Amino acid sequence: MKFRLLGALEVEHGGRRVVLDRRRERCLLGVLLLASGRTVSVDRLLELLWEENPSRTARASLHSHVSRLRSRLDPEGDGRFGVQLAHTDGGYLIQVDREQVDAHRFRLLVDRAVKLTDHEERARLIRQALALWRGPILLDVASDRLRERVGAELMELRSTAAETMFEAELACGRHQDIVGELTSWVAEFPFRERLVASLMLALYRSGRHTESLIVYERTRDRLRDSLGLDPCPELQRLHGRILRHDIDLSAAAPPVSEPRNPPRQLPTHTPRFVGRTEELRQLTALLDTTTRSGDPVVISAVNGTAGIGKTALALHWAHHVADWFPDGQLYVNLRGFDPTGTPVQPAEAIRGFLDAFAVPPERIPVNLDAQAALYRSLLAVRRVLVVLDNARDVDQVRPLLPGSASCRVVITSRNQLSSLVTQEGARPITLDVLDADEAGALLVSRLGHNRVTAEPDVVAELIDHCARLPLALAIVAARGALNPGVPLRVLADELRDEQVRLDALDAGDPTTSVRTVFSWSYQHLSTSAARTFCLLGVHPGPDISLPAVASLAGVELRAARAAVDELTRAHLVTQRSPGRFAFHDLLRAYAAEQAHTQHTDTERHSAAHRVLDHYLHTAHAAALLLHPRWYREPLAAPQPGVTLENLADLGQSLAWFETEYPVLLAVTKLAVATGHDHAWQLPWTLVEFFERRGHWHDWVATHATALATARRHQDQRGQAHAHSGLGRAYPWLGRRDEAHAHFRQALSLFEQLGDLAGQADTHLDCGWMLGHHDLYEQALHHAQRALTLSQNAGYRHGQAHALNNLGWYHALIGDHQQALTHCEQSLAGCRKLGDRRGEAYALDSLAFAHYHLGHHQQAIAYYHQALTLERELGDHYGEATVLTHLGETYHATTDWDAARAAWQQALAILDQLGHNMRASRGYPTADQIRIKLASLDQPT
Repeated sequence: MKFRLLGALEVEHGGRRVVLDRRRERCLLGVLLLASGRTVSVDRLLELLWEENPSRTARASLHSHVSRLRSRLDPEGDGRFGVQLAHTDGGYLIQVDREQVDAHRFRLLVDRAVKLTDHEERARLIRQALALWRGPILLDVASDRLRERVGAELMELRSTAAETMFEAELACGRHQDIVGELTSWVAEFPFRERLVASLMLALYRSGRHTESLIVYERTRDRLRDSLGLDPCPELQRLHGRILRHDIDLSAAAPPVSEPRNPPRQLPTHTPRFVGRTEELRQLTALLDTTTRSGDPVVISAVNGTAGIGKTALALHWAHHVADWFPDGQLYVNLRGFDPTGTPVQPAEAIRGFLDAFAVPPERIPVNLDAQAALYRSLLAVRRVLVVLDNARDVDQVRPLLPGSASCRVVITSRNQLSSLVTQEGARPITLDVLDADEAGALLVSRLGHNRVTAEPDVVAELIDHCARLPLALAIVAARGALNPGVPLRVLADELRDEQVRLDALDAGDPTTSVRTVFSWSYQHLSTSAARTFCLLGVHPGPDISLPAVASLAGVELRAARAAVDELTRAHLVTQRSPGRFAFHDLLRAYAAEQAHTQHTDTERHSAAHRVLDHYLHTAHAAALLLHPRWYREPLAAPQPGVTLENLADLGQSLAWFETEYPVLLAVTKLAVATGHDHAWQLPWTLVEFFERRGHWHDWVATHATALATARRHQDQRGQAHAHSGLGRAYPWLGRRDEAHAHFRQALSLFEQLGDLAGQADTHLDCGWMLGHHDLYEQALHHAQRALTLSQNAGYRHGQAHALNNLGWYHALIGDHQQALTHCEQSLAGCRKLGDRRGEAYALDSLAFAHYHLGHHQQAIAYYHQALTLERELGDHYGEATVLTHLGETYHATTDWDAARAAWQQALAILDQLGHNMRASRGYPTADQIRIKLASLDQPT
């Protein structure tokens, strides 16, 4: 086990943290470990842990704490984990190897160091010892008073060790390197005169004579004011020698001369900066945190796509905190994505920084490493903010990082500088587009409140067309400001057409043209990533999965992942959720432009065909898992290069449909535009999902489009399926006559095609609609016709469903025994086929028949089986139907509470679905259930 006491208390075993939940137990462990090898009396432990005010139960509590600690640290009592907690006369003793406890390891290292005569090795060992300190002793468990009582000697040793270390560093000639550290130590311990002396000497040897004398004067004043003392004689003598410029004090020549004025290189920032409140807060919080903790100098790498406002954010914040850095602010535009293709070289940037500090040219080395070393030496003793703007990659940035914790660096880049995060500890801040309020505030700041509020609908449209991208909004605002007499409606009209939107967002300057700034990122892509980006412009969105990307590009999944990873790092696409990628509308428009200029019509058409095949074949496989009856239609084989999703079960299929639903609606429009059969096939595969989730209007819209497309291409099969789909959809919207007309058209077309199974399905659907309108004899006729056609076609799924429908309609006309016969045959057939949708229907029908025969317990059992299946299938309306029937059965058994619970669940579902199906026997509506629930509350 390892124990850390110098900071928050931590216990580790085998590389894993050992959790000790109780604060007092953690405090007890810390006290015992600080005294390891020595007995601590019970009285002292009570005095320490209860702050000299132990309760009457404190002694018993102490024994309990010890017992729990022993079970965690030495469960077998044999010390196999290297620690033993023992009870001795009058107290407790912990035995542990001193190397296992950081406090004791600190002592050992300091003891070894002070015995050495080699200054280098002494300084190295003490640095190693001091690095063990992560904060005050027992930071998270001990009060300041307790810390003073148990750790005063250890804290004194830390200060003494630091004094010895800095004196060794001075003896090694590293005066410039330690000024920053010494300054921090003196600030923490202003009355430790050995530290003050070392700081004065380090400053003097670094050529900073005045600052050295100021340190002495401040210390003298502080000693007199606080303690009524003068500095010690040694410090006074050092002061006199510095005043005389004693040659013996100079261990090395002074470095470069100091500039008269510190550099102030930050460019002007916009006075009308708006938004980014959270990002600004994060940057300031990081600055405060790293200042207190001495964390790495790179406090943040601000990244995001072109035009997102990275530079504006960095400069606005840098000006806001400039006073934190009295020794200057350095800035360089690294031109990482400059259209000339000539990013600033690190040597060029360093030379500019050295010039800012007035380093004479003859003192600047030729070698880059030597220049970087001189640059870091300069900043080692200063508090400087460095802004590295528009970086291309980590290699361009790394030589420009200071080596001192007194400086801070903010970097902006269109790329994710991942290794800066992992190696330099940078905190990444990724910028997204503005939210609607921030976008509106930006326009108000540029155009004025009155002009923006005068046309709120137009402003909302402008914001939408600009994709809330700051650069695009700034361009629109500039055009509006330059033409105050032009209504904003005119600008919105220009942006409405996606084909020319990027033209309207061109201000004539390459740096303020949306298309141009996008191109600077695009031009730095690899060939495969650039091709993938272009083809993403073919995809209608709103987002895309990795298998769909692979299909679009016609490449293997591994190659698609590599391309998308590169695009993500370049912020040309965003990973919105694990495995799903997107870009905003302006980037989509730019990608579509590049697809047209970089790829032929044939290449774009092939990409569209592949991605449509991806969605169609995956949707078909998912639909078969939902309800095999509907999806018997064979599909043409997918194009070469298509990657399909691997859907193993019903749950994965439903999850895929839920995730891809907005995309499937969008790609259906793509299919219409490209003239593929997918235009009717994709809506056809969605029918079962439409019904389960109650997407009635989308169902009608997609099938109306499918019908029009099939008619345009004189595709009879497509027309038949579109008519059938519309016939099934319209009853949910209360449009029975239109549904009946579409069923007649579907039957006619399936008859012309000689498709017996298609006719059978249509008869089943037509009968279902008639049953909803209480026309049971007609519905029974359609069910019998469907059974005959299914038998003639060898269509087993159709036979099983026709048998259930026959049984259901027999039940509705009162022939419940005949209903049981048909539905039991249907249930057996569906189970044999693995048709869980049909099984759920048959169970519901059997339960209904048993209920009317007075077999209430059998009905309840069947309803519960049906309910389980409906929930697994994700059929919300089917679930509500079963719950309604179940409630009626409970009501018949006078189990009012169970009835109420079932009806309340059904009502919640129906209210959410909001369908307009008419009320009928066996098919519930929300209003019917409200009446049922109200009847339960009426006195009998």
